[in-house]
Amino acid sequence: MKDRRIWMISPICYVMIAVLFVMTALSWSHNIYLFFFELTVSVLCTVFVVLTDLQYRVRVGSALRAAKRVLSAEEEHDFSQFSLPVAVLGNQGDIIWTNDRFSELFSPDEEERGTNIASYIYPKTLRQILSEDGTAVSYGGKEFTAYGLRSGSSCVVYFVNDTYYKRIHREYREKHTVVAMISFDNREELSRDSASSEDSRITAEVENVLRKWSTEEMGGFIRRLPSGRYMLITDDLHIEQAKQKRFTVLDSIRAIKGENGMSATISIGIGRGSDTAALSEMHARQALDMALGRGGDQVTVRRADGTYEFFGGLSKGVEKRDKVRTRVIAATLSDHIRTSDRVFIMGHVNSDLDSVGSAIGVWAAVTKGLQRRASVVIDRSRSMASGLIGMFENQPEYENLFVTPQEALEMCTARSLLIVVDTHSTNFVESQDVLNAISRVVVIDHHRMMVTHIKDALIFYHEPYASSASEMVSELVQYMNSSAVNPREATAMLAGIMLDTKNFVLKTGVRTFEASAYLKRRGADTVEVKKLFANSLDTYKERSQLVAGAEVYKNCAIACSNWEFPNVRIAAAQAADELLSIQNVRASFVIFRAGNEIGISARSLGDVNVQILLEEFGGGGHLNMAGAQVKNSSTGEVRKALLRVLDQKLALATKKEN
Repeated sequence: MKDRRIWMISPICYVMIAVLFVMTALSWSHNIYLFFFELTVSVLCTVFVVLTDLQYRVRVGSALRAAKRVLSAEEEHDFSQFSLPVAVLGNQGDIIWTNDRFSELFSPDEEERGTNIASYIYPKTLRQILSEDGTAVSYGGKEFTAYGLRSGSSCVVYFVNDTYYKRIHREYREKHTVVAMISFDNREELSRDSASSEDSRITAEVENVLRKWSTEEMGGFIRRLPSGRYMLITDDLHIEQAKQKRFTVLDSIRAIKGENGMSATISIGIGRGSDTAALSEMHARQALDMALGRGGDQVTVRRADGTYEFFGGLSKGVEKRDKVRTRVIAATLSDHIRTSDRVFIMGHVNSDLDSVGSAIGVWAAVTKGLQRRASVVIDRSRSMASGLIGMFENQPEYENLFVTPQEALEMCTARSLLIVVDTHSTNFVESQDVLNAISRVVVIDHHRMMVTHIKDALIFYHEPYASSASEMVSELVQYMNSSAVNPREATAMLAGIMLDTKNFVLKTGVRTFEASAYLKRRGADTVEVKKLFANSLDTYKERSQLVAGAEVYKNCAIACSNWEFPNVRIAAAQAADELLSIQNVRASFVIFRAGNEIGISARSLGDVNVQILLEEFGGGGHLNMAGAQVKNSSTGEVRKALLRVLDQKLALATKKEN
């Protein structure tokens, strides 16, 4: 409380106490009990006021004595004429003395002595000013840098008025040139089987929206580049304003539809915070590649520190029909394999049927198609595809098929090649030690791009529209050596496709069925695939308990398992699939404990992007299927965090729809 206000209130308190004693005396003749009650109250009030008054007198006295120790008469005169605002404070931050410049800038019309310094530096604190070498504060429309020096129980704070320089710096930052690269994602798909006039109409409408947005909202200009791309030149201020609006241009472009009812979509990559325009352009291209790798229809902002921000990404990935890239990748991969002494294939941690199936397909192409030694690196104790692994173990022709990460580290050389399948994140590979030990790496994956992707790979074959890694490997094998796969291996790859598509229900395209047809021609046995999906009775019971205990929150089914049991990951994934069959459920989440981690298995029918939701927990996946692992937490804490994420993300998605 301010000391000067206390001095003003103290006399009033003494007058009120006197009034209380007068009222007490008057009650003597009317009611003796009332008299003693009022007397007791009056005495207590008197004691409280006197003690409080004494306390503040002592406080002010000590502050004044401290001020005398801090400033001599000569120093006070010098500080009074000092050009910088200066304030001398007591040990609680109360202002004891200020110079003329402080009064002029901070309190020209009122007395500041007795006021706490917090009134002028909020939300910063005196402790911050004393501990930091210059603290930015603002007051009355002006900006200052505050410096503090402690002397005994008092301290001196002085302020540098740098409003002009900070305004110049802010304007420089806001006017800093920013380059954005824009890609018309699905122009080919919209124009296919359409007249040339329809293609021209759609392209013209998209360009009109982009030009209007770039000039009216972004204050810049746009230039058309080859291959359906555009370059936008603007400044940092307009990028920040577009961020606040969540880049509404995505919605404007999505409103443009072709004859077949398909909406147009664009992806934007922005290089923000770069020192030069050339560097901003390079970062913008990297951000655009990230946006396209995540399925398109979104904006990716790359900051100077290498981190990314994502906006949009609500649409499903667009399937591409051109297989030229696949043929080129297959030829390049074959060349790298031929120059290697040994090839290691590795999937993701807690490997599933798709991870193991695609790895076996690559193994077949390397060993039988290109006659090179190869092994699949896998941790059997953590794999969810033990049934598939059992199909190949103890078979003479597959004697060296599977190796542990430790065995791989002992066998790898400088000429070894590592092929990573069904993941592209350094955090999710089966063994990070193996990844670090082998410098020549190839990535084959279908999950949406994550920030933690493997960098400097020889080949980064990433197709977010593909249903599974097994589908991608099936296409590659056909160009490398189509006869390399036998019925057992084809069955393994078909199991991977059926797992990720939920028996050809989710995320299937024309190429999914083409890959499955090839595997069927190679002898894939659907009955054996069905057996791989069979569960034990205990796993079936646990899955049923998870489904029975689920709750529905904002059209999302959420189930929690507070107990750990064998095959918990399999049961959780199957429970998440089954929860989607409940009426009006748009997405499902199963939270479970597995060792020292809390896992989340998420599914959706496409209305909710579960990948974006689980990225908040460090996970990833697809628009309709994702997972995450959280360390050092409990199922209850993860559930509360999930509800908060649903409140934020679903509310934002609903707002965009409206």
